[in-house]
Amino acid sequence: MDYDLLIIGSGPGGYVAAIRASQLKMKVAVVEKAEIGGVCLNWDASLQSPLLKSSQVLDYMNHASDYGIRIEGEVKPDFKAIIARSRSIAEGMSRGVQFLFRKNNIELIKGSGTLARNNTVEVKDAEGNLKNYTATSIILATGARSKVLPNLIQDGTKIIGYREAMNLDKQPESMVVVGSGAIGSEFACFYQSLGTNITLVEFLPRIVPNEDEEVSKQLERSFKKNEDESAD
Repeated sequence: MDYDLLIIGSGPGGYVAAIRASQLKMKVAVVEKAEIGGVCLNWDASLQSPLLKSSQVLDYMNHASDYGIRIEGEVKPDFKAIIARSRSIAEGMSRGVQFLFRKNNIELIKGSGTLARNNTVEVKDAEGNLKNYTATSIILATGARSKVLPNLIQDGTKIIGYREAMNLDKQPESMVVVGSGAIGSEFACFYQSLGTNITLVEFLPRIVPNEDEEVSKQLERSFKKNEDESAD
């Protein structure tokens, strides 16, 4: 066997398992086709922390007088700078995982992994070359992807997914967010705070339907309050 443990996916599930296995003196490798750290570290965390933090700072500045602070002149967001800061933080976290791999002697195999027979993983690299690796144990830690609706095919321009929404060149004047779960509501909150006209669409009776009803009511009140303030 090439390895004691082979993990497909370098997200929080994959890289944590890899580090712990290496600490237990196992020979470990991780297969990753995209960014090290997976979708969560490179994209989800970038929305939940840097982007929302920027929108929070902007909100504080717009309401500075509520805190006894006077700001002269118009406060305006720099959309490109906000996006650049978010991507820079994500890249830093990804480099941190790569450092942990080197520190713990974990081999990184770049490519797309597929389970084959007899404890074997077939990896296709960016050039299309195939190579087989064997391991005593294999962990699938490939995470999840956003659901694509059949009547809303993403074209990357007009209809976009979360990755494009977090890396736009220009702030849109208006945006329809389909789905009011945690990520959809976060996008709505971020873009609304920057001045984008947001329409949030939800099939179920209330927004963030997986949360407590009181949470849904409070969040809806906050959205409406921000909408009224933007109209003023």
